[in-house]
Amino acid sequence: MNELIFKKASEEDIDELVRTRIIVLRAANKLTDDTDMSEVERESFSYYRSALKDKTHIAYLVYDGDKAVGAGGVSFYRVMPTYHNPSGRKAYIMNMYTAPEYRRRGIACRTLDLLVKAAKEQGVDYITLEATDMGRPLYEKYGFVKMNDEMILP
Repeated sequence: MNELIFKKASEEDIDELVRTRIIVLRAANKLTDDTDMSEVERESFSYYRSALKDKTHIAYLVYDGDKAVGAGGVSFYRVMPTYHNPSGRKAYIMNMYTAPEYRRRGIACRTLDLLVKAAKEQGVDYITLEATDMGRPLYEKYGFVKMNDEMILP
Protein backbone atom coordinates (compact mmCIF):
# COMPACT_ATOMS: atom_id res chain seq x y z
CA MET A 1 0.00 0.00 0.00
CA ASN A 2 1.26 3.45 -0.90
CA GLU A 3 1.37 6.17 1.73
CA LEU A 4 -2.10 7.66 2.05
CA ILE A 5 -2.58 11.25 0.96
CA PHE A 6 -5.18 13.44 2.71
CA LYS A 7 -6.13 16.15 0.24
CA LYS A 8 -8.31 19.17 0.90
CA ALA A 9 -10.86 19.03 -1.89
CA SER A 10 -11.28 21.77 -4.47
CA GLU A 11 -13.73 22.38 -7.28
CA GLU A 12 -11.75 20.00 -9.50
CA ASP A 13 -12.63 17.18 -7.07
CA ILE A 14 -16.42 17.56 -7.24
CA ASP A 15 -16.99 14.39 -9.29
CA GLU A 16 -15.16 12.31 -6.68
CA LEU A 17 -16.99 14.04 -3.83
CA VAL A 18 -20.34 13.29 -5.45
CA ARG A 19 -19.31 9.67 -6.05
CA THR A 20 -18.46 9.15 -2.39
CA ARG A 21 -21.61 11.03 -1.32
CA ILE A 22 -23.78 8.57 -3.22
CA ILE A 23 -21.90 5.61 -1.69
CA VAL A 24 -22.46 7.02 1.80
CA LEU A 25 -26.15 7.68 1.19
CA ARG A 26 -26.72 4.20 -0.23
CA ALA A 27 -25.05 2.60 2.79
CA ALA A 28 -26.67 4.83 5.44
CA ASN A 29 -30.15 4.38 3.96
CA LYS A 30 -29.68 0.71 2.99
CA LEU A 31 -30.43 1.49 -0.67
CA THR A 32 -29.72 -0.96 -3.47
CA ASP A 33 -27.41 -0.13 -6.36
CA ASP A 34 -30.41 0.15 -8.69
CA THR A 35 -32.13 2.87 -6.60
CA ASP A 36 -32.29 6.00 -8.75
CA MET A 37 -30.01 8.65 -7.22
CA SER A 38 -29.76 10.90 -10.29
CA GLU A 39 -31.52 13.86 -8.65
CA VAL A 40 -29.37 13.55 -5.53
CA GLU A 41 -26.27 13.40 -7.74
CA ARG A 42 -27.27 16.58 -9.61
CA GLU A 43 -28.12 18.43 -6.41
CA SER A 44 -24.93 17.25 -4.70
CA PHE A 45 -22.86 18.47 -7.64
CA SER A 46 -24.59 21.86 -7.44
CA TYR A 47 -24.11 21.98 -3.67
CA TYR A 48 -20.39 21.22 -3.85
CA ARG A 49 -19.82 23.69 -6.69
CA SER A 50 -21.38 26.49 -4.66
CA ALA A 51 -20.29 25.55 -1.13
CA LEU A 52 -16.64 24.89 -1.96
CA LYS A 53 -16.46 28.24 -3.71
CA ASP A 54 -18.01 30.25 -0.88
CA LYS A 55 -16.23 28.15 1.78
CA THR A 56 -19.41 27.02 3.54
CA HIS A 57 -18.16 23.46 3.08
CA ILE A 58 -14.70 21.97 3.46
CA ALA A 59 -14.05 18.42 2.33
CA TYR A 60 -11.12 16.04 2.38
CA LEU A 61 -10.44 13.12 0.09
CA VAL A 62 -8.06 10.32 1.02
CA TYR A 63 -5.99 8.69 -1.73
CA ASP A 64 -3.92 5.56 -1.98
CA GLY A 65 -2.00 6.43 -5.12
CA ASP A 66 -4.64 7.46 -7.66
CA LYS A 67 -7.46 5.63 -5.90
CA ALA A 68 -9.84 7.58 -3.62
CA VAL A 69 -10.33 5.46 -0.48
CA GLY A 70 -11.90 7.91 1.96
CA ALA A 71 -13.71 11.18 2.35
CA GLY A 72 -15.32 13.52 4.83
CA GLY A 73 -16.78 16.99 4.90
CA VAL A 74 -17.95 19.75 7.19
CA SER A 75 -20.67 22.27 6.39
CA PHE A 76 -20.88 25.65 8.08
CA TYR A 77 -24.05 27.55 8.84
CA ARG A 78 -25.43 30.09 11.26
CA VAL A 79 -28.50 30.20 13.48
CA MET A 80 -29.63 32.75 16.03
CA PRO A 81 -27.18 33.11 18.94
CA THR A 82 -27.93 31.19 22.12
CA TYR A 83 -26.49 31.11 25.61
CA HIS A 84 -24.46 27.98 24.76
CA ASN A 85 -23.50 29.22 21.27
CA PRO A 86 -23.26 33.03 21.39
CA SER A 87 -22.00 33.33 17.80
CA GLY A 88 -24.74 31.10 16.39
CA ARG A 89 -22.10 29.56 14.11
CA LYS A 90 -22.37 25.79 13.67
CA ALA A 91 -20.50 23.05 11.85
CA TYR A 92 -22.02 19.80 10.67
CA ILE A 93 -19.71 16.90 9.85
CA MET A 94 -20.99 14.67 7.09
CA ASN A 95 -20.15 12.26 4.31
CA MET A 96 -17.56 10.35 6.31
CA TYR A 97 -16.46 7.39 4.21
CA THR A 98 -13.70 4.82 4.12
CA ALA A 99 -13.56 2.10 1.46
CA PRO A 100 -14.23 -1.30 3.09
CA GLU A 101 -10.77 -2.70 2.43
CA TYR A 102 -9.17 0.35 4.13
CA ARG A 103 -11.22 0.37 7.34
CA ARG A 104 -9.66 0.05 10.80
CA ARG A 105 -6.49 1.88 9.73
CA GLY A 106 -7.21 5.28 11.31
CA ILE A 107 -8.37 6.96 8.10
CA ALA A 108 -11.71 8.12 9.51
CA CYS A 109 -10.10 9.38 12.71
CA ARG A 110 -7.49 11.39 10.81
CA THR A 111 -10.18 12.78 8.48
CA LEU A 112 -12.29 13.72 11.50
CA ASP A 113 -9.27 15.48 13.03
CA LEU A 114 -8.84 17.55 9.87
CA LEU A 115 -12.53 18.50 9.78
CA VAL A 116 -12.70 19.45 13.46
CA LYS A 117 -9.50 21.48 13.07
CA ALA A 118 -11.01 23.28 10.05
CA ALA A 119 -14.11 24.15 12.07
CA LYS A 120 -12.11 25.44 15.02
CA GLU A 121 -9.88 27.49 12.70
CA GLN A 122 -13.05 29.25 11.55
CA GLY A 123 -13.99 29.94 15.17
CA VAL A 124 -16.76 27.34 15.27
CA ASP A 125 -16.98 25.30 18.45
CA TYR A 126 -20.52 23.94 18.02
CA ILE A 127 -19.91 20.81 15.93
CA THR A 128 -22.52 18.11 15.31
CA LEU A 129 -22.95 15.01 13.17
CA GLU A 130 -25.28 12.08 12.61
CA ALA A 131 -23.74 8.69 13.30
CA THR A 132 -24.42 5.34 11.71
CA ASP A 133 -24.10 2.28 13.92
CA MET A 134 -20.72 1.60 12.29
CA GLY A 135 -19.40 5.13 12.88
CA ARG A 136 -20.78 5.70 16.38
CA PRO A 137 -17.84 4.07 18.29
CA LEU A 138 -15.33 6.31 16.49
CA TYR A 139 -17.29 9.48 17.26
CA GLU A 140 -17.85 8.50 20.89
CA LYS A 141 -14.14 7.72 21.30
CA TYR A 142 -13.37 11.11 19.75
CA GLY A 143 -15.59 12.81 22.36
CA PHE A 144 -18.94 13.33 20.61
CA VAL A 145 -21.96 12.73 22.84
CA LYS A 146 -25.54 11.86 21.99
CA MET A 147 -27.99 14.78 21.90
CA ASN A 148 -31.33 14.25 23.62
CA ASP A 149 -33.34 17.37 22.85
CA GLU A 150 -33.27 17.59 19.07
CA MET A 151 -36.45 16.72 17.19
CA ILE A 152 -37.50 16.52 13.53
CA LEU A 153 -40.80 17.03 11.78
CA PRO A 154 -41.11 14.12 9.33
